[in-house]
Amino acid sequence: MDQKTDPTTSPGSPAVAPVIDLNADLGEGFGRWRLTDDEALLSSVTSANVACGFHAGDPATMRRVCELAAERGVRIGAQVSYRDLAGFGRRAMDVPSGELAAEVAYQIGALEVFARAAGAAVTYVKPHGALYNRTVRDAAQAAAVAEGVRLAGAAAGRALPVLGLPGSELHAAAAEAGLPCVEEAFADRGYQPDGTLVPRSERDAVLTEPDQVVKRSIRLARDGEVTAADGRTIAVRARSLCVHGDTPDAARLARRVREELAAAGVGVRAFA
Repeated sequence: MDQKTDPTTSPGSPAVAPVIDLNADLGEGFGRWRLTDDEALLSSVTSANVACGFHAGDPATMRRVCELAAERGVRIGAQVSYRDLAGFGRRAMDVPSGELAAEVAYQIGALEVFARAAGAAVTYVKPHGALYNRTVRDAAQAAAVAEGVRLAGAAAGRALPVLGLPGSELHAAAAEAGLPCVEEAFADRGYQPDGTLVPRSERDAVLTEPDQVVKRSIRLARDGEVTAADGRTIAVRARSLCVHGDTPDAARLARRVREELAAAGVGVRAFA
């Protein structure tokens, strides 16, 4: 995958001190069931990827997370997904392009209501799970997501940035649609040699050992590189770093990542 990016703003560039955004998935529950410790995570992250109801997140949860994020000055992002509550948005699906574009716009619009009510706004969009992985290589599905983001942004009067994997078809489609692109790296996911993520069905897809996650976070932010599953070093330069909200003890891990990034001389600031 093409890892080119703007050297004036990217971690690892010698021209500027490294700066990284710290994002996590929030609001991933439904009704009485809760998966993420939203309040604790919002004390550490600078951007919140809020579930919009298709893989998780009911209206009351969306409203509560938006209110908490606005209180703490955390940027609100719409985490859009395939319509797959039973599979948590992690099952492969084939959705017609027009339908997918409409569903993406619908999810963003729903979250925008609660963000506005909290005195904030949706400031970016990030696909979730199977949709995220599909749009890395599938140009048609990527274009549909970009069209949905464009529609929602046009209704709101602004172009919404798209958070995604560097060099992905999603970013190519977003750029074609005139949308800003923000490159993302993962503190707690395994990487393949081509810069894509190790599928969750495979061994070492998710990193849970805190020291390993912290060291990887600092290396990604400061050096723009990571060790792939086969042991080789690959370039992964990004402006935002994700710590998954459903990782074991995620809130404590996110707090430690932020503290140790700062101790290593890395600025932690939102990109939006």
